[in-house]
Amino acid sequence: MWERLKQQMVKALETYLEGGELKVPEAGLQIWQWFLELAATRSYHAGGPNPISFAEIEAWARLKRWPLEPRHVEAIRALDAAWLAHIHRQFEKQRPTKPAKSFSPGAFDAVFG
Repeated sequence: MWERLKQQMVKALETYLEGGELKVPEAGLQIWQWFLELAATRSYHAGGPNPISFAEIEAWARLKRWPLEPRHVEAIRALDAAWLAHIHRQFEKQRPTKPAKSFSPGAFDAVFG
């Protein structure tokens, strides 16, 4: 039962991210809200977003006093993985197809001495 709910939540997120209607299963609404709160605090690096770490989930749960179980963490991480996969696909679509022009050795020497 739990695995099915997790899959339904991930499918709802993927459908929404692709432009469809958001239909989160009622049984997963609390976990969905937890994911949204954690995702709002996400850190980023030069290549894009970082995944939500176990440490962040644990600290957030402690501060909010939510008694998370391993299955809750699995669902949050599955939602995060689906979100990250979508973001990375978007980055790939935006990546230039032509390689960037490089400096010739003479131009490099002229700029950097």
